[in-house]
Amino acid sequence: MPLINPWIWLALAGASEVVWVVLLKQSDGFTRLGPSAIVVAVLGLSFFCMSQALRVLPMGTVYAVWTGIGAAGGLAWGITMEGEPAGALRILCVCLILAGVAGLKLFA
Repeated sequence: MPLINPWIWLALAGASEVVWVVLLKQSDGFTRLGPSAIVVAVLGLSFFCMSQALRVLPMGTVYAVWTGIGAAGGLAWGITMEGEPAGALRILCVCLILAGVAGLKLFA
């Protein structure tokens, strides 16, 4: 058994994905050096954490949870910080994604 629970690795990978996707927008197409450099570093961290989770958890589960966390986190950031629309159908769809992620955790 690894020192750190694979679900913790996966949560860290997902959280890192949210950070790099937010900074990717702020990098303005990789034209701003600071955010661009951080995107690359945090993306590497996200992949490293995901690779640790993959040592134990099934690949399909890891990838679905990782992208689910990123999608939900990116949407939440976009709505709260970027002024993106928060329509009921958008919220419902992200809730369905999160329900799928929770189901994968429960049945893994």
